[in-house]
Amino acid sequence: MKRKTYYSQKIKKAAQLLFYKHHIKPGVKGWELRKKLGSDYYKVLKVLDDHLEKLNMQVKIVFEGEEPKGDPTSEQLDKARFYITLKGEVTPKETKMIGWRIDDIAGLATAISYIIAKRGKAPRAEVEELLRNKLPEWRVTMNMNRFIRSGYLTEDEKGQVYLDWRTRAEIDQRALVKLVLSEPEGTPVS
Repeated sequence: MKRKTYYSQKIKKAAQLLFYKHHIKPGVKGWELRKKLGSDYYKVLKVLDDHLEKLNMQVKIVFEGEEPKGDPTSEQLDKARFYITLKGEVTPKETKMIGWRIDDIAGLATAISYIIAKRGKAPRAEVEELLRNKLPEWRVTMNMNRFIRSGYLTEDEKGQVYLDWRTRAEIDQRALVKLVLSEPEGTPVS
């Protein structure tokens, strides 16, 4: 019984660490979790992830650099950032609760898709030009700044735009590319 209580307390602590913002960026680094929860923090997070599944949420890991192939090492986990995100797709009704207009979300999807197509980076001017074809002129700069401020995109001093932490944490990039490349329903096949 003591063991169950011990792990129950660890799961509560893990949830508190992940749900509440402690830094500029949300989420927690692996080394912080190890310090607060012990060396078995990854196992604790897997149990928390099982509990969150009932709420359509998940513990998401964003690694520095490329994602490891196979099981991550303890060093990779310590450097990674852990978040709690929604699991699966968001319905149009749920999208309204996010607080973004549907055309802003479409603009974000367009910008992310374009950057993915350009192998992870693109000049800001090119992304803005693409968005000008899809959105009213006055919304383009405002949206780009919002995407950067929100952590979906980042910009370097040379004007190159990259995918940022929030895109890697919240967006299934493969599913987005597949969606962009698929033909809309009802499109006649030639």
